[in-house]
This record gives sequence, C-alpha cells and structure tokens, in this order.
Amino acid sequence: MVKRILQWTLALTAAAGIAAVSPAAAQASSAAPAGGSKGSVTTAHACAKPLHPGSPVCYALVRTDVSAVHANALAPDATPSGYGPSDLQRAYNLASAAASNGGSATVAVAELADDPNLESDLGTYRAQYGLPACTTANGCFRKVNQSGQQGNYPPGDTGWGTEASLDVDMVSAVCPQCHILVVEAGDLNAAQNTAVSLGAHFISNSWGTGDGSFDAGADADFNHAGVVDVASSGDSGYGVSFPATSQYVVAAGGTSLRSDSGTARGWSETVWSGAGAGCSSWEAKPSWQHDSGCGNRTVADVSAVADPGTGVAVYDTYGQGGWFVVGGTSVSSPIIASVFALAGAPSGAAASTLYAHSSSLNDVTSGSDGSCSPSYLCTGTAGYDGPTGLGTPNGLGAFNGSGSATHTGQVTSGVDSSLCLDDSSSSTANFNPIQIWGCNGTGAQAWTVSGNTLQVLGKCLDVNAAGTADGTTVDLYDCNGTVAQVWQPQANGSLLNPNSGKCLDDPNSSTTWGTQLQIWDCNNTGAQHWALP
Repeated sequence: MVKRILQWTLALTAAAGIAAVSPAAAQASSAAPAGGSKGSVTTAHACAKPLHPGSPVCYALVRTDVSAVHANALAPDATPSGYGPSDLQRAYNLASAAASNGGSATVAVAELADDPNLESDLGTYRAQYGLPACTTANGCFRKVNQSGQQGNYPPGDTGWGTEASLDVDMVSAVCPQCHILVVEAGDLNAAQNTAVSLGAHFISNSWGTGDGSFDAGADADFNHAGVVDVASSGDSGYGVSFPATSQYVVAAGGTSLRSDSGTARGWSETVWSGAGAGCSSWEAKPSWQHDSGCGNRTVADVSAVADPGTGVAVYDTYGQGGWFVVGGTSVSSPIIASVFALAGAPSGAAASTLYAHSSSLNDVTSGSDGSCSPSYLCTGTAGYDGPTGLGTPNGLGAFNGSGSATHTGQVTSGVDSSLCLDDSSSSTANFNPIQIWGCNGTGAQAWTVSGNTLQVLGKCLDVNAAGTADGTTVDLYDCNGTVAQVWQPQANGSLLNPNSGKCLDDPNSSTTWGTQLQIWDCNNTGAQHWALP
C-alpha cells in the first residue's frame, strides 16, 4: 500500500504562515469568524506539502488574517471566534441528539503524523464549551499507532497536528458523548483496518490524494460491513480526490454557513467555492447514485460547513498558538462521521441510506466551486449537486433511514381529483403562476416533495414576496430556503405555510383550469386538501 500511495499524484496549492483569530466578546454562542468579508479572509494550508513524495495531504485551511490566542490569554467568560458546538448543533438540528446519543459509539480519525499535545488540547476545547471530559483515564479517548498499540507513533508534524486537533474537536462538538479513537499511521489506508479492528464503526478521513488508476485497488481498505467511512472532498474547488471517490466512502463536500433570521431554519448555506466536486476518471458509479452527467462515481454525497470565512473554533498548541479559526472539508468530514455516530450505523451502505432519504437534508441550491459541464457538477442546485451532494444534516432522519424518502409525482386537488397542481405553461421563469389544471402527467405537474418544500422543474413553490395576507398568490421561484417556500403537510391534507399561518388554497374551490392558487386562512375545506405523491 505504501508503494501505491507513492504512485498517486497530488495537486497542491502551497501557502506560507499559519495563524488564528482572537476571541470575541462573551455571548451565548460562539462569535462568527472575524474578517468575514470575502476580500479580508486569507488562509494557509495546514499541510502545505506532502510529508513524503506522493503521500496524502490534509484538507485543513487555517485563517491567517487573525492571530492565535492561548487559553491562558483568553479573557474571562470570553468565547473563541469561530463556530462552536452549540452553533453546529443548532445549525444542523442536532442539539437533542447530541445531548443523549452516541455514548456507545466510537468515532475514529486517521492521521499521518503524531501530535504529542492532542489529548491535553482536546481537554481545553471541551472544558471551554462545558463538554464532558474525554481522556485516556476515563476510557473516552484513545490514541494508537498503525498497529493498534499505544506508543511508537510516527514522527510529529505541526501541520498534521493542526488537522488532528480539528478532527477531535469536531467530533466533540457534534457528538459529545462519543468515544474518540485517533489512529496515527504512516499508511492511512491501513489505518482504516486498524480502526475497525479496535471497534470503531465511524471513521473520518480529512485527507486526500489524486484521482488515479490505483484508487480501485485501495477500495478494499474502506469496505467494512457495518462501518461508515467518511472522506473530505478536497479544498481546491472543482475536481476530485481519493478516498472521497471510493464507492465505499461517504464523500463530504463543503458549504458556507451563516446565521440567517430570514429563514425558517435560522441559518442559510451556499456552496463553498473551495469544495472538491466532480466526476471520477477511474472509480465506477455505485448502484445508489443516479445523476446523469457522470458515468463514474460523482463527488460529493453530503456536506457541512467548510468555508474558512465561516469557519469553526479549534484549540491546538502543537501547530498553532491556541485558539484559531479553520475551514476546509477537513471540517465537514468529522462532522458528517459524527452525525452518523449520533444516528447509529445504518443497516445498509451509508451513502445509499442518504440517497434514499435525501428529503430529510437541507438542500443547498446556490453557489459554485468552478466551471464545468453539466453545471450541476460544480454549481448548487435543487436536489443533487457536486459541491454539496444531497445537502447538509437536518437532524438524523437521512442518516439512520428514519426520515421521509423523497417522492415525485402529481399533487391532486381535494376539490376534484382530476385537477392537479401545475406550473403554468411549464415555464421556469421566476414568478410564473402556479395553478390548477387537468392532470396530464407532464413535467409541469411532476412535483418533488423534498423536506418541507415542493419543487418542480428545478424550482420551488413560493408565496409571492413572502406575503402573509389572505389572497396572496403563489408562484414558482428559485429555491432559496426562505420562509416563503416552507410547506408543512397537515393531518387533514392541507399544506401550511408557517410564516403566514395560512394554507395553500384553490380560490372559491374553483374547477376552472388556469386558476392561480393562493394562501388563505386554514379552513379544512376541499379547496385546501392536497394529495401528495
């Protein structure tokens, strides 16, 4: 395997200098990263070059436009900059699960070099956020070498030390009850087998190497029944890397995550421009992946925050000076592995479970990581896209198979079952009227129920201008995650828009083809009953 790794080629962007951000004023949740405007954010690769020719690199990007702060220098009651555990748990609807789940799960992280300060730095991170201690002494933390033994670790490296701190901090943030296994190995493929032999059912790989012909031969190291293996998609924008391309791995892409009071969720996400994505030249397409623009394996499958400009707080004293802000898909991989740990190992292939329950994810529909054809491979769009895959976590439903599966078909009227919800003239123009029309099986009536949205022809059912008055019309608009596009199915068959407190309504119970629909006070009449696919 070492020979095989040495044959892989890498494309790296080296950058000099590593730093971090100072703490923000005390508040209930962590401060957003400083210097958040696009022009002010500068970064450096934690792993600026391979440790050895052809060896993998980590995908951590450290903010260099701000300075690191040691724990001793942090003002009393101050909160480190960058998103912390409560932010991530709220953003991804995980707070309840994080408080009670994961106690029997072990999440493993694979590292290429030793970090001698890792356990003590982890203790500082967890103490800062009030998380339970995770130590060797209490059995929560374990660090081993490639052979599964304590001691005789590979040589230390500050870049990989930064990566290791990021990995264990993100596991702690998302799954505070989980046990953590750190495998420090000269062969990261072999590290997968070591982790499994020691009881880990969830493995995060925040590293990668080029997409090459030797990848298929390494797949076996990631193929373990009942084990969820997650890998970062990369930090160089459009393009793919191994092991994210493996059919046995859940490929984790990246987003920009921002608090947003204008959305029902309270957060919004767009494609992070650095997220790796695209079509493998070598890996065959798995049976559960059905996008039409790539004949081989497509990356990614799912995603989480990765933009350094909206990065996370990490504590490290081996490669850094204490608290700093970091991004890259090295953030998203341990987050996704930890969500799986909260959910419990799915009965089938982990990625397959995600694809069967994609409506239980937050769909990311805007942003790009480059230029490509077809465009969905590098551009956020409704449904599947390369940079963010199927979307980001929204609770555990998509990860344990309990969530609602995505369904597509006609939405029929409670006034007359021969009438259907219809996109007028099959137009994809914004503000195009949504009407009732005779059911005809065309694409204008092929609605996809995805989460709490209804989508047709790549756009969403929308309350015009997010109106709240009786009689406000509904139309077609770019999917944007706003309150105007939330439709909650009710037990009586109505579709409630919670922002307005009103229901989707056929005016005067009309049976006239072409009648534009509206919102109206919920009244449990046939005019507000809709049979979903």
